[in-house]
Amino acid sequence: MKNKTIIKVYLIPTLLQITVIAALVGILKLRGFELGYNSFLGILFISLAGISSALWGIVYQVKCHSKRPLEILKDFFNIKQSVKSYTLVLIFLMLEFSSVIINRGFKIESLFLPLLLFFKAIVFGGIEELGWRYSFQPSIEKKIPYIASTLITFVCWGVWHLLFFYIDGSLESIHILVFLLGLLTNSFILSALFAYSNSLWICVMTHALINTFSQMSINDTGLLDFIAKAICIFFAVYLYLVSKKERIMDN
Repeated sequence: MKNKTIIKVYLIPTLLQITVIAALVGILKLRGFELGYNSFLGILFISLAGISSALWGIVYQVKCHSKRPLEILKDFFNIKQSVKSYTLVLIFLMLEFSSVIINRGFKIESLFLPLLLFFKAIVFGGIEELGWRYSFQPSIEKKIPYIASTLITFVCWGVWHLLFFYIDGSLESIHILVFLLGLLTNSFILSALFAYSNSLWICVMTHALINTFSQMSINDTGLLDFIAKAICIFFAVYLYLVSKKERIMDN
């Protein structure tokens, strides 16, 4: 599958959909409409924007890989994965949130809160993996080296997120540089996990857990957090190289 196919069938429609919605939101805001989560129209726009990457990821899989929707759904919820894959997820999570753990910065108001946030994060976050890791990056990795393809995915994913944050009205409250650093780290983590496990579910679950723990985090140390993220990136690259070597040996 050529790179131009994934760009034509997935990337352009995904970014076009969310850009058009962002433009409509901007026009309506100038005309005095109340949007965001406080209005039905705002929620409609947020929903249409939020599903864009998943929607076109599914379209790409159906059109270019002849996958049936039920087959994709099975991949999405295929929790039967190796112990090593789940262990790697745990290692990445402990590394990424090490500063929060050290500073006891998790705020858990209820035992049910993490579970509720996790299921919410699957819908509002995990489904993005249908596009970025399940479809986009594996395709461009066939022609572009891993680090470069991860950086390309990060840039596209970052643009998508910033447009989404504008649509849902949270852009002004986000520290963009901190967010982008976290997104860069997660781009490496999720792509390495997919390369190792070849599992959509592992990426969906990890993405949802990262979002869940981020929402419960209230305290971390800046320098330690940067160091932890750097370690995550180096470990992700190492994991990818190991995975690639194992695939070559198996063949």
